Amino acid sequence: MPQLPEDIIDRLNKMERRLKALSTAVNTRPAVSEIRPKPQTDGVTISRPLFRIFDGYSHEIFADDIMTGGLARPWLQLMPPLPVDVTKWPSTTNTSFTTIARCHNPVWQPKMRLSIRTSGAGNVRVLVDNVQFGPTVAAPGDFDHLGLIPGDMKTKFGQTMDIQIQAQATSGTVYAQPVLIHGAQT
Repeated sequence: MPQLPEDIIDRLNKMERRLKALSTAVNTRPAVSEIRPKPQTDGVTISRPLFRIFDGYSHEIFADDIMTGGLARPWLQLMPPLPVDVTKWPSTTNTSFTTIARCHNPVWQPKMRLSIRTSGAGNVRVLVDNVQFGPTVAAPGDFDHLGLIPGDMKTKFGQTMDIQIQAQATSGTVYAQPVLIHGAQT
C-alpha cells in the first residue's frame, strides 16, 4: 500500500467523527411537527401554546384558537342552505348583462372555485372585482371554474373581494344559483 501523508489520514478521521456527530444530532432531534407546552420552573405547564404560521410577506396564514380549540385562521366559509325551487333563484329578464347576485369574501388563497347551476334561456358570467372570472356559459348549463383571483395576491391577501354573478336573458327568464365556492392554492 502506498504511503499517504499523515495529514490526509487525520483529515479522514476528523471527517468520520463529524459525520457520526451529525448523524447522532439528526436522529435525536425532536419532531418538527410536534408542539409541546413549555413547562414553568415549578413544573406546572403554561396555558396551551399559541401556534401561528406567517408567509414570506408577514401575513398570518394559520393560527389556532387557544380559547376553544380548533382553527382560528384561515376562516373557513360555509355555504348557507339555498332554495331548490328554480323560480326562487336569482334571475333576470333583462337582455343586457345585469348583476343578479353579489357577495364579498376575504382573499386567503390565490385561486377560487365557483360552481353555479343555471336554468332558463340566456348567458351567465362572473366578475371578481369587476374583472371577468372564468367563461360565459349559456343557460341551461353549469358554470364550474377554478382559477386565479384577478389582481396581485401580495396586496390582495386578507382584503375583501367583490364577486358578482351577472346574467343576460335571450328569451324569457334566466336563472343562476351558486352551489359551491371555496379558495384554493396554486
